[in-house]
Amino acid sequence: MRRVLVVEPDGAAVAAMVRDLRRQGFAARGTCTGEQAVRGCGDADLVLFSLELPDIDGLELCRSLRMNGNTALMAVTEADDELERVLVLNAGADDCVVKTWGFREIVARIEAVLRRSQPRQILPEAISLHDLHIDPRRREVRLRDRLVGVTSKEFELLYTLAATPEKVVTRKELMARVWGSDWGHASRTIDTHVSSLRAKLGFNGWIITVRGVGYRMGYAWRVPETSAG
Repeated sequence: MRRVLVVEPDGAAVAAMVRDLRRQGFAARGTCTGEQAVRGCGDADLVLFSLELPDIDGLELCRSLRMNGNTALMAVTEADDELERVLVLNAGADDCVVKTWGFREIVARIEAVLRRSQPRQILPEAISLHDLHIDPRRREVRLRDRLVGVTSKEFELLYTLAATPEKVVTRKELMARVWGSDWGHASRTIDTHVSSLRAKLGFNGWIITVRGVGYRMGYAWRVPETSAG
């Protein structure tokens, strides 16, 4: 899931943009100051920032973000001013949009910038871990050829873990990828879905809790080793 940080001085506008981006499948979060954007942009794939911020000039913010990394940058300007667009592009932005433009065009430009800046990760069309088969096209989970009924979020959670079975996925990563949120106090939400998945899979060994960190796929999916001779 692509992660977008929205930087906009109007709190209501931030909330509306974050909500709409999440509906389009992005893991979006927002902030109202340039200082918070500099501190919190580390895990973002794209920063969508207003040029009119209360604490940092938009062009300075753009230069600072560009100097500190390769995160895709898209500026939002109040007016359709050619000179302002040229200045922000020269400061390091990948694109500049006008606030009055339609949401669909802004999303299309976000998608285009992300395609140019970092090719999207290609995940396997289907995942098979021993007796467990996860088909993202059909949104189906099968265990030993038995169809397991899962909710949409349970499917996304299981698929996220199974896509990298040897890796621990942190709670923060799960919240971002599955729920499109950076809410840090959502342990109960994740735990509830993991508990439900374990019950439906019939064995706790499929999903292992890494205390204080997150979850990973367990050893239940491994083919048992046989002793020689």
